[in-house]
Amino acid sequence: MNSDPRQVLERLCVERGEDFAGLSRMLGRNAAYIQQFVRRGVPKRLKEEERRKLARYFAVSEALLGGPAETVVAANGLVNVNRHTVGVSAGPGAIATEELGKPFFGFDERWLKALTSTPAERLSIVRVEGDSMASTLNHGDDILVDPDDAAERLRDGIYVLRADDALVVKRLALHPMGRRVTVQSDNPAYPDWPDCSLDQIQIIGRVIWAARKVV
Repeated sequence: MNSDPRQVLERLCVERGEDFAGLSRMLGRNAAYIQQFVRRGVPKRLKEEERRKLARYFAVSEALLGGPAETVVAANGLVNVNRHTVGVSAGPGAIATEELGKPFFGFDERWLKALTSTPAERLSIVRVEGDSMASTLNHGDDILVDPDDAAERLRDGIYVLRADDALVVKRLALHPMGRRVTVQSDNPAYPDWPDCSLDQIQIIGRVIWAARKVV
């Protein structure tokens, strides 16, 4: 993930299965408008009304799309983290897109800052679909994903990643030498993906917290 508005918009399109032409038409522009903005830098920045429409459509902060920096705080003083309608698969690798209800989770600001230094507007809540990460993560769990806790900070742990056009949540085990990892499922009924190159997968972010129903 990146704070550059063009890269953010391109990432959102990939994650949500949107296309540039469709977004351009939503803004009342010609079909090439968003593609030119993302790939050629024309225009240099989105107009305020366009930025607001896109932010509402994707349920993200306008700051991610070039707007002024902001801290989203709920009426009760909690910091809001966006909850997205896309689910991450912990099963066959499909992308689920069911409606999840409320667009955000509210967290105590001090608690969240103790958990991560990443600003709340860059964090995401998504839902786990499937059972390949059981019993660590179960079907229906909501997970908090930190996009800044990856890249050069990559280490053993649970990550949301894109592989073969599927958005999945898996455990990564780094090999001691080179840019290679083993992609693991915590459920022994599912096979691991041994000796994968980091160039084969796109790491979206590290899972740093999970919420689940107690039964």
